[in-house]
Amino acid sequence: MEDKRPKILVLDDDQELRTMLARYLAEQGFQTRAVSDSAQLDRLLQREPFDVLVLDLMMPGEDGLAVCRRLRAQGETIPIIMLTARGDPVDRVVGLEMGADDYLAKPFNPRELAARITAMLRRQTMLSTGKTAAVEAQVHFGPFTLDDARRQLLRDGLPLECTTGEYALLRAFVNNPNRPLGRERLMELAKGRDHEATDRSIDVQIMRLRRLIEDDPSQPTYIKTVWGVGYVFVPNGGAK
Repeated sequence: MEDKRPKILVLDDDQELRTMLARYLAEQGFQTRAVSDSAQLDRLLQREPFDVLVLDLMMPGEDGLAVCRRLRAQGETIPIIMLTARGDPVDRVVGLEMGADDYLAKPFNPRELAARITAMLRRQTMLSTGKTAAVEAQVHFGPFTLDDARRQLLRDGLPLECTTGEYALLRAFVNNPNRPLGRERLMELAKGRDHEATDRSIDVQIMRLRRLIEDDPSQPTYIKTVWGVGYVFVPNGGAK
């Protein structure tokens, strides 16, 4: 009988932590595999799909930031939770810039990690089934199409590589066109009320989205800054 439990992949060079997380997450109802380096990670990802990757930042050899950057460059869209050793805001920001979807500072309570994983899986399910705030099956702006049925962003009919976090944030914008939104409201719409937001983290997510859809991210036409408020999505901003 096929195991329907969500599949979690943990990469951490600390054997004691790997063992503890694998055991704890299994007790919480997840299928869990734990590896110690990026070579083992790559072999597993090539053989089977996983639902969430828990990735340690500080590791010898190829560290978590390098792994995250490489996976995103290869088109891998698996949601990534980055574990930062010190909880340093700079580490968090850089992790988000490299393509991580969430972060958790060490030391952490395993219950919090399980809660973050559960929230991430719930967002994926809501996005894939359309059980979030109402939005048309397909929304067009400029050369782009947000195809909610297939959870894809397309440009001129061709799919773009878009992480779960980027898609959720763009979907929040598309669902609220021409409406200025503050950072906390944006994070709530994209990730839910139980997610802790910081001004810098949402700014990094916006930067990543602008790189994806703007012709010139330094002069955005779709996602504009509203000083003192936050951001606004202008669907016809790219019209020539």
